Amino acid sequence: MTLPAPLTGVIPPVCTPLTPDRQLDVPSLRRLVDHLTAAGVDALFVLGSTSEAAHLTDRQRRLVTETVVAHTAGRLPVLAGAIDMTTPRVLDHVETAAAAGAAAVVVTAPFYTRTHPAEIARHFRLIAARSPVPVLAYDIPAAVHTKLPARLVLELADEGALAGLKDSSGDLAGFREVVHGARSLPGFSALTGSELTVDAALALGAHGAVPGLANVDPDGYVRLTRLCRSGDLERARAEQERLCALFAMTTAPDPTRMGPTSAAIGAFKTALHLRGIITHPTTADPQIPLTPQETEAVAKHLAGAGLIP
Repeated sequence: MTLPAPLTGVIPPVCTPLTPDRQLDVPSLRRLVDHLTAAGVDALFVLGSTSEAAHLTDRQRRLVTETVVAHTAGRLPVLAGAIDMTTPRVLDHVETAAAAGAAAVVVTAPFYTRTHPAEIARHFRLIAARSPVPVLAYDIPAAVHTKLPARLVLELADEGALAGLKDSSGDLAGFREVVHGARSLPGFSALTGSELTVDAALALGAHGAVPGLANVDPDGYVRLTRLCRSGDLERARAEQERLCALFAMTTAPDPTRMGPTSAAIGAFKTALHLRGIITHPTTADPQIPLTPQETEAVAKHLAGAGLIP
């Protein structure tokens, strides 16, 4: 499947269900895909941060992409993260993702080494030159410790090296600059990675959203996007606020015993387990699992949002 130009709507970054021994839970992954597609999402993004891509083996990454592509059977575009430290390693993931049937790849700036802006630009140009599928940039400075400048993103897009941007930087002003510049770039997809400001991003002119919480409540984000598109701003604001309250489940785990990634992904997976969509709430090592008390707190958020009795 080729990419729509541009991608629009809700594109969940799909969680990766695991068994208690940390193997890929393929039946649960298929059920999760069915849960998302039934809600009317517009595409799927595997092997991003919410997918725990950094914690998966290369074999597991390949199996995730193959499973989701096969199960969607052409109904939706599947974007695959090709995230690694350096250009040669990213190119290996690009080749694997394209061979598995991904419609596009999503790539961060290189990390681990201290990288000059000229090297970041060269990284994306080299990947675009060799990728058989479109390349989207992933701006996530919290993970790779580099902020992608709006000017660089637009320059690479103008060259044809980038087909879009997933912005998880939290810099709404910088994202606005990309959105504004992208208006003269037909086919470029400006996507927000925020759960909490989707309505604001769409009002700026974003094409769509890639919120991790959409795993738990895809119907809510589809509803929010449609309300924003129809101009029903009062109901859109109310829906966004409901989703913000639901996102507070990520604060249920005790921050003195785990980091924010363990808390967020653990909460999402626990919610999916409580909703009967995945069999186990297992997170990849070395992330710390939620306690029964933290699980109960997640359940209260779900009940408050009307997602479980």
